[in-house]
Amino acid sequence: MARENAQAVPSGALWERDAELAAVSAAVDGLCEGHDTGGLLVFTGEAGIGKTAVLGEVERVAAGRCTVWTARGGETVTSVPFHVVRQLLQPALVSLGPVEAREYLGDWYEIAGPALGIAQPGGRQVDPQGVVDGLVAAVSRLVMLHWPLILVIDDAHWADQESLRWLAAFAERLDDLPVLLVVAHRDGEATGDSARHLETVGRAARPGTSLATLTAFTPDATAGLTRATLGEGADDPFCREVWAVTGGNPYETVELLAKVRAAGMEPVESTAGALRELNAKARGRGLVATLEGLGTDATKLAWSAAVLGTNITLRLAAELTGLGTEDAAHGARLLREARILTGGDDALEFVHPLIATAVYQSVPAAARTALHGQAAWAVTRSGRSAAEASRHLLEVHPDDDPEIVDQLRRAAREHLAVGAPEAAYRCLERALAEPPLPETHATVLYELGCAALLTSPNGTVAHLRAALAMDGLEPGTRTDAVCRLSQALVHLGHVSEAVQTIGREAARLEPGPDRMRLQAVHYMWEGIHTGEADALERSRVLREIAQPLTGRDNSERALLILRAFDAMTRGENAELVVELCDRALVNGRLAPGLGWTDTEWSFELLIMLGGSYLFADRLDRAEALFAEALRIYEISGWSGGHLAIAHAFVGYVHRRRGRLVEAEGYLRESLRLADRVGEELPMHWDAACMLIDTLLCRGHLGKAQEIADRYHFGPPYPSILILPDAQSVRGRLLLAQGRTKEAIDELESASHAAAETDRYNTVLAPWQHLLARAVAPRDPRRAAELAADARRQAERFGTDTAIGEALRCAAALETGQRATSLLARAVAYLESSPCAYEHAEARVAYGIAARDAGELTRGLTLARACGADTLAARARDVLREGRGWG
Repeated sequence: MARENAQAVPSGALWERDAELAAVSAAVDGLCEGHDTGGLLVFTGEAGIGKTAVLGEVERVAAGRCTVWTARGGETVTSVPFHVVRQLLQPALVSLGPVEAREYLGDWYEIAGPALGIAQPGGRQVDPQGVVDGLVAAVSRLVMLHWPLILVIDDAHWADQESLRWLAAFAERLDDLPVLLVVAHRDGEATGDSARHLETVGRAARPGTSLATLTAFTPDATAGLTRATLGEGADDPFCREVWAVTGGNPYETVELLAKVRAAGMEPVESTAGALRELNAKARGRGLVATLEGLGTDATKLAWSAAVLGTNITLRLAAELTGLGTEDAAHGARLLREARILTGGDDALEFVHPLIATAVYQSVPAAARTALHGQAAWAVTRSGRSAAEASRHLLEVHPDDDPEIVDQLRRAAREHLAVGAPEAAYRCLERALAEPPLPETHATVLYELGCAALLTSPNGTVAHLRAALAMDGLEPGTRTDAVCRLSQALVHLGHVSEAVQTIGREAARLEPGPDRMRLQAVHYMWEGIHTGEADALERSRVLREIAQPLTGRDNSERALLILRAFDAMTRGENAELVVELCDRALVNGRLAPGLGWTDTEWSFELLIMLGGSYLFADRLDRAEALFAEALRIYEISGWSGGHLAIAHAFVGYVHRRRGRLVEAEGYLRESLRLADRVGEELPMHWDAACMLIDTLLCRGHLGKAQEIADRYHFGPPYPSILILPDAQSVRGRLLLAQGRTKEAIDELESASHAAAETDRYNTVLAPWQHLLARAVAPRDPRRAAELAADARRQAERFGTDTAIGEALRCAAALETGQRATSLLARAVAYLESSPCAYEHAEARVAYGIAARDAGELTRGLTLARACGADTLAARARDVLREGRGWG
């Protein structure tokens, strides 16, 4: 028999955990005593291995010394967005009033507040990455309010996607926070994005110290625990059988020993044969049989608790099954005695997640569906949101119920408004299976496609195509569906298909606002398509359409922007380009409905507007436009691809102004943001191209090649236009590396592409300048022709930058006084240009050619101010060698 003073059973899971407990003590001591800013502990292992017991030790060691907040994932609540992070922060959230919450969260209140459930969401879909960043910032501020603080998350493999995304981001930013983050999850249980996020968390921990995989008990530990629980009289054969039956799994060992005690068994060899059967009662079918043996009331109550999964109260569980108060109380008592449930009537939970899983899986399918339906009804009846009821509606079998479709559509809108598009997608997909009524079916498909736009462009394409193939979409909604479909196709690299899709829809409409919008989008995608079949004809038609337009509405403004961008890429007169851009504005600003976060017109249109100013030497207007994009995306929490693009173009404005150090910073941040969104996206091409161009200006050739290698910068190129011209930038990189033959091949290819599309802007695509210098040693006649043509194109475009750069190129092909004279003229033009780096290059070249120390010193000063390290070093070396110059 067990001794009366035997060690209590629950602590048994901590046997053979000396290393883990030492890590816990050291981390808590370091945090609470101020030795460390905080840190991360991650414990992994199979089910029942004792992770929860170790987390309990964290709370015990920290008790009375610092604040501890806890949360736990649940198998039945993985579809509830932000469930774990809300649960974790509940102690702080309930203590903050609206005014205090705004004060502590600052600008992040509007972004993170809806996700945390403390603020009403806005009326539009928000950027999920922005919400993640907002949550990281919000938790960081709450940490400073409650420090020293320990955040404990158990069963993280069952955390919802939205919370895991936050957890991965937060784990990477712990260095300067007075917080200890402790996470436990099962090995190999999570899949897909969940597994990827947990891997990120694991990488932030230190293997062997803050990252530990718990292992099963050894036979010796099992024997020690057996004797501590049942008394020293437990003999060796009995102890060995306990280990053999449980495999050393701590949870199974503790539960088996508890049942041995309850049965009054002697822990000796003669009774060891009964251990296997006794152990079977604590798991799988054995547990189900045990549950059924407790009676109908207890079984139904356990079923209800398993369906609810979290926030289980006796009243709610009883309501789901129709049990009276006394019957429910009796069932709960039996479940506690059987070690199935624990906790008070207002906070019931299963003794272990393994039990919860077994009970949930034991519920007959029809009964489980009915219970989820009852749960959804109870949640809705209590006045809570459709989003809260949606996790239960997802489990209800389709039954042609229009009300469920409406509830799921409302839930999807609520999910989108708080930054949970995956949850919205699940709701709409389930609504589609109901199915919707014929008159709303196409609209649900449209909403499903829109919900997938940020997370699954392929899904967007499939659903929007299906919606457009059906009747039922309102005219304006149909137009929007076509535009969004084309946008998804472009993001997938199918630009030709996007153009054809828009063109077919525009052809079937009568003249009016919808048709004009489609025409504008059609020209937009054609304008960035590098494989366009008849660029000259498109330019001619666009020129005729835009000629009489005054910009009276956004469709006209869009067409004016597209005409300006087309004129810029083709190298038409820059004054015309700027005049068209200005006509697309209202009092010098973007028109209402045409802003950076407006969804009717995609942000690509405004990129074209800013790009037209940028390459037409109106850097002041380009800078104002892109700085506005950056500011708006940051305050609106759009910190995914949109913010990445904004950083890229703000950075490239700095590059064109000659602020190369600042440009590099913005462009590296753009790539960091783009990397969070995905791999090999169109935005990567733009940002990588701009950064390589900037690094070449700085003279950092090795770093430029690193970026080229990391982002596979080279052929085959995407079918959309890259700003600046990718082939010109790569040709310049190859020339700088001395790979002249490869560079010539690349630049010749750029020449053919320009001829096919009639795009001859020598600032946007300076391949002629580069190719002329590359072929000059072996084919001076071809070089002269290229330089002369580049000069004609530059004079046609008419900007100081274009003409100055053309003169500098011509000078490079000359010698003596002719070269010096051309460089002097290049300097004069580039001094009037807003592009300081090009001015510095020309000034240095002129100083060297003229043997003028004063001019070269001015060039050196300009190069240093730009951050053009190699150019400055060259000027400095020549000055040192040319002492005695005039």
